Amino acid sequence: MVRRALTITAFAAVILTAYIGGSRYLANRLIFEPQLSEPWTTILFGMFLVLAVTPALQALAERVSPPSVSRFVAWPANLFLGMAFYLLIGLFAADVTLLLVGAAVGDDFGLVVPRSRALAVVVFAAIAAVVGMSSALAPPRIHKLSIHLARWPAALDGLRIVQISDIHIGSMLDARFARSIVDRVNALTPDLIAVTGDLVDGPVKHLRDDVAPFADLRAPHGVFFVTGNHDYYSGADPWLDHVRELGMQPLRNERVTISHEGAHFELAGVDDHRANLFGPGHGEDVPTALAGRDPADAVVLLAHDPSTFSAAIKADVDLQLSGHTHGGQIWPFNLLVKAAVGFVAGHYRRGTSQLLVSRGTGYWGPPMRLRAPAEILEITLHPESIPATRAA
Repeated sequence: MVRRALTITAFAAVILTAYIGGSRYLANRLIFEPQLSEPWTTILFGMFLVLAVTPALQALAERVSPPSVSRFVAWPANLFLGMAFYLLIGLFAADVTLLLVGAAVGDDFGLVVPRSRALAVVVFAAIAAVVGMSSALAPPRIHKLSIHLARWPAALDGLRIVQISDIHIGSMLDARFARSIVDRVNALTPDLIAVTGDLVDGPVKHLRDDVAPFADLRAPHGVFFVTGNHDYYSGADPWLDHVRELGMQPLRNERVTISHEGAHFELAGVDDHRANLFGPGHGEDVPTALAGRDPADAVVLLAHDPSTFSAAIKADVDLQLSGHTHGGQIWPFNLLVKAAVGFVAGHYRRGTSQLLVSRGTGYWGPPMRLRAPAEILEITLHPESIPATRAA
């Protein structure tokens, strides 16, 4: 627990320092340097301060109140964060451009440069935010993939797994979104459904009604669930109990045998990659999940974080299904994800092991997705001996 406290404290300090620094940069460049006439400077700065504190208010509201209340804070907070992200990108690009052309801000052009720069950056951020919102608020696309595995039984050729991930039911996405996802997944008539973490943002007592539609997920071979980091932030143990009530089977460093047409494969699942920070009894353990398996059997591993793939490769896993990254969610954040995790979205192969990383089915934070559309994955599995078909 001491390690967890130190990690959280250090992380919070870094985030807070960056947030305050970024906020000061935005306020200076967009409000004070353009030197607008009063009372506009005071009004804009007051609005900026109010919006800047809403993310902290959201975090508090989600802990103490139901989504019907907290969403009144969550929407302005997350819209502000999304806009602020693109304002920072626009300002950085503008400042670098001005320096490269030798025009130091405000030195030679009076107020022309600060005001023109502020206007251009606000227009850029507004356009990016609108485009991002139109993508995030659109229904997740159905992404169909054909995957060929060397040990996949011929008798199971064409078995279909539908994967949903990073749904983030909470103050931003509610029961209506959950119902739409359930209806679309069931319409695909999958053989098996995999829910690869980050189902929720908030405690069971506040989100019980919003996740209720997931009880209607249907697949002949079952609905399986593994924890994500946000499920841990929201209280993993109560949520693990509740997803069982919803008819999902959690896989916690364990495996089950899926049999069909006289053939079978092993389906395994592990706790979130950083779950060990949440005390004894939690933590990713691939060797334990696969202990006693027959090496001749194909293994599909459910793991929220694609970082688990290094352990999956060592364990000779055939296919790992993950999420966590959201595909970057808001370009160019995907570049940071690639640097930190190495896997952003899509299909990867390392030796005989393969990895599929979902862009996620919902969104987290700003209701924006730019160049990273939400998706529901329909994965059709084939033996490698059967010729590949073109993925839809």
